[in-house]
Amino acid sequence: MIDLAQQLPNTTRPISWEVVPFEPHPLLRNGHLQTLAAAWLTGTNTEGLSGSQHIVRLSDGDQLAIHDNEPESWTPTDPVTVLLHGLCGSSTSNYMCRIAGKLNDRGQRTFRINLRGCGDGQGMARRPYHAGRSDDLAAVVESVRSLCPQAPISVVGFSLGGNILLKWLGEAATSLPDNLTRAVAVNPPADLQVCTNSLATLWGGFYDRHFAKLLHQHALETPHWHGYLPEDWSSRRPKRVLEFDEKLTAPVAGFASASDYYHQCSATRVIGDIRVPTLILTSRNDPLVPVSVLETLPLPESVQLHVAPSGGHLGYIGRGRGVDPDRYWMDWRVIDWLTSETPTS
Repeated sequence: MIDLAQQLPNTTRPISWEVVPFEPHPLLRNGHLQTLAAAWLTGTNTEGLSGSQHIVRLSDGDQLAIHDNEPESWTPTDPVTVLLHGLCGSSTSNYMCRIAGKLNDRGQRTFRINLRGCGDGQGMARRPYHAGRSDDLAAVVESVRSLCPQAPISVVGFSLGGNILLKWLGEAATSLPDNLTRAVAVNPPADLQVCTNSLATLWGGFYDRHFAKLLHQHALETPHWHGYLPEDWSSRRPKRVLEFDEKLTAPVAGFASASDYYHQCSATRVIGDIRVPTLILTSRNDPLVPVSVLETLPLPESVQLHVAPSGGHLGYIGRGRGVDPDRYWMDWRVIDWLTSETPTS
């Protein structure tokens, strides 16, 4: 480990990154359509993404699974990227597989994380994942570092995973691995209270009910969590994410309440301490994360914020082939950032 505070001029030097403007598909001009279309249109070539699996043991005894995809051309000094999914996602989420495949095509080794109890890690964790599990990310990166000690490491977090990433980068700013070179957070709900409140007002609470249903179903399918569930939850599911967090996430994770959880785990509290070159990518019409959450933050020199005029939440489905090889604008901006040169002077 190195003291990044002593390396401030090097770690905060801006990356040479020029964004290609986003032009939405003509049939997907609003944020809701972008968000919903992204959930249904996979655009994923999973060939070659079987890879190998590693189990990471966490400090409290829980475990999670990560998927390792190593291109044949990869050497021990070539780059590595760690990918972290969002709420109700997994290592097989569309955006995770798409971007991993594209990075593999460019010679980068990738590690796709399953947060606690998600994907192939279901049944391995007694405690649920949540937006503040930055210690889990630290454990995964340390595991990746032990596997690839000579490789420069980048981390990309999507939605809830983006908040976890930003929280980790800020709170551990002076003790991060010395080969962690850059990061990307896409549509991060950096103020959890604001974002949760916003869910209840959108489309008559459609998103709120949708995520509450998925979280409830996931809890029922996880035997380790049954002892924490209210007695009537098998027949009456929570109607809001707030209710789920109040009755399950907060008490099981050791928070006094959902409000306490949101306060302690929101990345907004520590973003100003980030020293690793970091891109925050979001859209003005994201229906889940109000753009004001990110636009009003005082950002350090190491963090660049790009707000696309459209794109929804993890959508960014463009007109089609043009400057980019396919319509997934988000994928290519992430890759641009991860592969751009850092100025030497």
